[in-house]
Amino acid sequence: MLSEVVGALLGLGAVGLVYVSAAARVVKQYERGVVFRFGRLLGSPRPPGFTVIVPFVDRLQKVNMQIVTLPVPGQEGITRDNVTVRVDAVVYFKVIDAANALIQVEDYRFAVSQMAQTSLRSIIGKSDLDDLLSNREKLNQGLELMIDSPAVGWGVQIDRVEIKDVSLPDTMKRSMARQAEADRERRARVINADAELQASKKLAEAAGVMSQQPAALQLRLLQTVVAVAAEKNSTLVLPFPVELLRFLERSGQPEGVAGRGGTRSAPETSVAVPAASDAPERLAAGMSAPQAGEEATPDLSGETAEAAVHGLAQAPVGEGAHAPSGEAPPELWAEPPPEDVPPPPRHSTPASPTHDD
Repeated sequence: MLSEVVGALLGLGAVGLVYVSAAARVVKQYERGVVFRFGRLLGSPRPPGFTVIVPFVDRLQKVNMQIVTLPVPGQEGITRDNVTVRVDAVVYFKVIDAANALIQVEDYRFAVSQMAQTSLRSIIGKSDLDDLLSNREKLNQGLELMIDSPAVGWGVQIDRVEIKDVSLPDTMKRSMARQAEADRERRARVINADAELQASKKLAEAAGVMSQQPAALQLRLLQTVVAVAAEKNSTLVLPFPVELLRFLERSGQPEGVAGRGGTRSAPETSVAVPAASDAPERLAAGMSAPQAGEEATPDLSGETAEAAVHGLAQAPVGEGAHAPSGEAPPELWAEPPPEDVPPPPRHSTPASPTHDD
């Protein structure tokens, strides 16, 4: 009899243990338990911890309440300025109502993913390329509002949406690179022009200071020689202004007086030289050739003749010759080439007839 009672108790204990194991459930801290009894929602979701349901009658479904990171596949679209782009994004969301997440939508993860893809394509069509590249914060907020509006009824809250990558065609990348290069070149030219303007103003001021003291130009030239010689170059090419030579020559010699080693200046005495073209007119007037030549030749006697000879001897002759400032004009430096004077025609004097008386 006692053995039968013990056996019954053991049987009941085994049945109770099986029942408890079938009815006991543990809900984790980040989960909520939704109980359905005969397919109907039973009360509010079960909180975290140990809970018990009726076996074979109740069905407990756990819903994760953590933030879910959902990558949105890349979506191709045409922007408002007719540029084809491919945009990837990431959606962060969480379940705030476990019952609605199971009742209102079949698979809330799939629903959020599809809604994110369609919203991303819509945002691409409404935006410009510059907004996709530089104004992403505004686009992220727009995406979040577009996805969050239907997701609230599903018991899902969109926490954040981020545009991850914007892929451009190769041709567009090259065009943007050329545009950026042209913009940088423009700014570089503007900076160089500004620098040239400032340098020109400073050089003009320096030239004004040097013009007051002519010796400053020579000092500046010597400074240039020192700066170039500091590089230890084997060859030094230095432009030497001709004006400086003239300045040194004029400062070392009195005006109008030629030095021993220098070039004599043109004489100040002007001599009127008649043109050689007067000889034919004089011949036509009945003068003989020697008489016309003597009258055409000026009387160069004494100091006037010597000055004229010196001036004609040392004056430059040629097309490129120029008279220095303050000296005689080039016409008196070089003797004009004599024109070819035709010999006077010989007139035969007819013999006077002799009459014999």
